[in-house]
Amino acid sequence: MLGAAWIGWQRGRVPLGLFLPLREGGWLDPLLGVAAAAALVLGWLLLRRSVALARALEATIRVRLGPLPTSEALGLALLSGVAEEVFFRGALQPAWGYPIATLLFTALHSGRGREMLLWTASALFAGALLGGLMLWRGNLCAPIVCHVLVNAVQLRRLLGTATAAS
Repeated sequence: MLGAAWIGWQRGRVPLGLFLPLREGGWLDPLLGVAAAAALVLGWLLLRRSVALARALEATIRVRLGPLPTSEALGLALLSGVAEEVFFRGALQPAWGYPIATLLFTALHSGRGREMLLWTASALFAGALLGGLMLWRGNLCAPIVCHVLVNAVQLRRLLGTATAAS
C-alpha cells in the first residue's frame, strides 16, 4: 500500500500501464518474467548443489518459516512479490534511482548468521535483475511475474523438502 501511495503521490495517479504492458509487444513482458524466474531458480539449484552454505541457508529458512501450508506459502509468494516490486521498482527506483533501490532491497534481505550473507548476495543479484527489467521494459509486469514465481517455486520446494524430511 505504501508503494502504491508513493506512486500516486509522485505521479498524481497510479497508472495501469505501470503494472500491465499496454504497448505493442507487451506479450514479451510476462515471458521475460517467467524466463528471469527460471534463470534465478536454476542458478540457485546449481549453487545449492555445489555450495554447502546454500544448503545451510535453506535449513535456516525452513526453521524460520516453520510449518506453512501450501496455500499460505503461495499467498505469501504472491503478496511479497507484488508488494516488494510495487515498492522497490515502482516507487523507490523512479524516485531514488536504480542503484539505491537495489541496495535497499538487498539490505532488507539480510539477517544474522553466516548463511544469511548468501541470502543477501542472492537478493543483490535478484534485485539488480528485477530493477533492470523495470528499466528496460518500463513497467512492473516482468519484475512482478519473476518475483512471484521465484518466491512460489522456492517456498514450495522448501516446504516439500521439509515435509519429506519429517
